[in-house]
Amino acid sequence: MGVGMKFLKGISLFVLCPILLLGLGFYAGVEVSHFFYPGEQEREAPESTPMESVQPESAEKESTEPEPMMDDGLDYGIVSENMDGTEEELEEVLLFPETLCVDTEYVLEETDILNHTVVETTWRLPDKYVGLNREQFLQAMEVYEAFPPLSELERGFVSLEVLAFSRERVVIQMNYKFVQPSSSFYLAVYDNEVIVYLEDMRTVYIETDIRLDTLPEDLQQSIMEIMWIEDEEKLYSFLENYSS
Repeated sequence: MGVGMKFLKGISLFVLCPILLLGLGFYAGVEVSHFFYPGEQEREAPESTPMESVQPESAEKESTEPEPMMDDGLDYGIVSENMDGTEEELEEVLLFPETLCVDTEYVLEETDILNHTVVETTWRLPDKYVGLNREQFLQAMEVYEAFPPLSELERGFVSLEVLAFSRERVVIQMNYKFVQPSSSFYLAVYDNEVIVYLEDMRTVYIETDIRLDTLPEDLQQSIMEIMWIEDEEKLYSFLENYSS
């Protein structure tokens, strides 16, 4: 037994010594590698890092690096935005033009062409003009100027001009050759109806509804030749007698 144990101990020492030497050599090699190549372990570490942990770093790096033409693109975008806004405002103005309302001031400047005087008065806007835009109102004024009421003609109306137009206020210049006092008158005929002129024989004083063919024949002939009426009293006497 003594000899066998000695034999086994000899074998154990013979096997363990090389193993220990091999282990010491491997350990020494690893330590030497770490000493001379310390960056190798740091470079290999990210391979085991999840993608989520490296994404913020890359995103931050991208945000700090300016992209080419970034400023130009931004400027163009601002200009485009402003242009679009201007176009929208223009379209809105075209679609919804400024219109007159019941609170719009209606200012008349009555100009005496002969004496060069002006009288300004402010009135309530006539209902027929409420809701009109500039173009529509100008058209209405053109019609009024072409076909003025008889009362305006009797006052000596000549023409008009729109001086200002807005939702708050419109200003119209009314031009007159105001009728001067007349001591005598003339009767004439137009479209088979009797009209009264002032003594200048040009200014219409009254457009009557008296039809010429309803008058006595001798009176018809006198009016066709332009009949003179010496004063206002006789004129109104004639009108009362023959008006329907």
